[in-house]
Amino acid sequence: MSNARRPGYAEPWQDPAEEPFVRIEGVTKTYGKVYAVDDVSLDVFRGEFFSLLGGSGCGKSTLLRVLAGFEVPDRGRVLIDGVDMTRVPPYLRPVNMMFQSYALFPHMTVAENVAFGLKQDGLPKAAIADRVRQMLDLVRLGGLEKRKPDQLSGGQRQRVALARALAKQPKLLLLDEPLGALDKKLREHTQFELVNIQERVGTTFIMVTHDQEEAMTMSSRIAVMDAGRIVQVSTPSNLYEYPATRFVASFIGAVNIFNATVLSQDGDRVLARAHDLGIDVVARSGQPIPAGIDIGIAIRPEKIDVAEEAPTRADNVIDGKVVEIAYLGDVSIYHVETAGGAILRVQETHAARSADPHYNWGDRLYLVWNAADAAVLTS
Repeated sequence: MSNARRPGYAEPWQDPAEEPFVRIEGVTKTYGKVYAVDDVSLDVFRGEFFSLLGGSGCGKSTLLRVLAGFEVPDRGRVLIDGVDMTRVPPYLRPVNMMFQSYALFPHMTVAENVAFGLKQDGLPKAAIADRVRQMLDLVRLGGLEKRKPDQLSGGQRQRVALARALAKQPKLLLLDEPLGALDKKLREHTQFELVNIQERVGTTFIMVTHDQEEAMTMSSRIAVMDAGRIVQVSTPSNLYEYPATRFVASFIGAVNIFNATVLSQDGDRVLARAHDLGIDVVARSGQPIPAGIDIGIAIRPEKIDVAEEAPTRADNVIDGKVVEIAYLGDVSIYHVETAGGAILRVQETHAARSADPHYNWGDRLYLVWNAADAAVLTS
């Protein structure tokens, strides 16, 4: 996974001396009265595999089109490698784009598709042939040069589109839902393949996706977007473990979120009344939070331990009854209803081989979690 980069991988966003490779400054793009992108600023560093993540209509595709030059922002600037590209047309930018549909020419062979942009640039035939061979070797399609797109599988067509996009050696490659047309198994395989190719060529990738698992698997960092704005930018692990808002916590993975009011704080330990649960709970926050402030408390399903007897010592305990069970092969998901009517989602990993769920409908269980595993959400 790219979020667990190979040894030696630097994190340029952590270095104050490192200059951003792509800089988006206060970009706004409207369509009539609709703010598709609303005052967005963002830095992406050289060699990153960066993702713009969000649901339909959040503005991620519009922002990608602004980077490509297909849209001109109403306000703000776009700089690539220190050069203002805000009003530079697409064909003059050091940028290429890979579309979800792949947009391959059906009447051309694989080699002709990859060579198309190079011919447009007037490269000599020998240089084109050499570049095409390099690109097809890179995406492991050597030997398929003479095939037409309709003679290829979906995964092969995706790799032809990638080879064509990389053939012109762009400084920046933009990917618009690049794996959306693939089935689940092929998509998972291609995620790792695409990351390996990106690391080999060293080109900066910016990808748009609505699939949070895809973004988590492939990205060095992710910008989560909602309603035209960026709500949080961080590494996949930090987004998952330390979400800044309720939206991010709920969008990235499964989560239980309780409405609560702060009672007191001792160091980083926050005591709060969880109204949904009808009990006091303990969480941790590095920020001071005054008593009486309403907050959200988020706990991931896999961080909740399950016991059939009440534990003698624990930060947080509540009992409930199993009302739903989902068996997913590697894990089982349990929905546990508390006395107050709240439903908690709990996840149990299947370490031992068994065809039956560990617990059954109607079982009374104690749910236990540590204060350090609960995230405090103030917005």
